[in-house]
Amino acid sequence: MARQSTIRSGEEIGQAIAEIRRSRGMSASELAELTGLSRSYIEKIEAGRTTSLIEHELRILRRLGARLTIDLSVASG
Repeated sequence: MARQSTIRSGEEIGQAIAEIRRSRGMSASELAELTGLSRSYIEKIEAGRTTSLIEHELRILRRLGARLTIDLSVASG
């Protein structure tokens, strides 16, 4: 069953990342290794503490009448 979430802030992107990571049974350390980022940076993203650029991009999208939606369903395969 597909579940979508409309993103309104950088913090919500971080929350979506955390939710997807957990739904896949993955630790922050495993995601860090997969992405080449540090575990502490992954944790900051998920906590919404690194959002300034994303906030500007989302503001631009809103002003253009667009929205960002993330599909939170787990892809098979």
